[in-house]
Amino acid sequence: MFAVVRTGGKQYRVTAGDKIAVEKLAGDAGDTIQLGDVLLAGDGDKLAEAGKVTVSAEIIAQAKSEKVVVFKKRRRHNYRRKAGHRQQMTLLRIVSVGDSKAAPKKAAAPKAEEAPKAEAAPKAEKAKAPAKTAEAKEAKAAKPAAKKEAAAEKPAEKKAPAKKPAAKKPAAKK
Repeated sequence: MFAVVRTGGKQYRVTAGDKIAVEKLAGDAGDTIQLGDVLLAGDGDKLAEAGKVTVSAEIIAQAKSEKVVVFKKRRRHNYRRKAGHRQQMTLLRIVSVGDSKAAPKKAAAPKAEEAPKAEAAPKAEKAKAPAKTAEAKEAKAAKPAAKKEAAAEKPAEKKAPAKKPAAKKPAAKK
């Protein structure tokens, strides 16, 4: 059985036993994850309902892809910039492609752990918020006053007038 799954903005056609490199996914080597966004599924010429099909994969490794060199040049302006980039990626081994939704979900567990942290964070921010707003108001009020004081202390400097060429004096007769 095959399936077309979408992850990281790209689509992959997978079957059981395939190895694919996808955009970075959360998890460590050895973890089993579910690729939930199944676009198409089938077996040979027959198509199955994609909503009922699940794809489970095992993370082989977290790695970086090949280096991409970014080179910018503007001719005749002595402008050259060279930079490189290595995209983070996850290597996956497709364990199963099938109709069963009973496969273990390790990806769902971290989301449940993050939820209490997310609830605790706004409470802490609310407690700090009044102090921050009072400080921000004072800082905003102080900025215009500081600019006016600086302007009063230091008058605007005027540019010196351009020098005029010296006029030639007529030579005195002896």
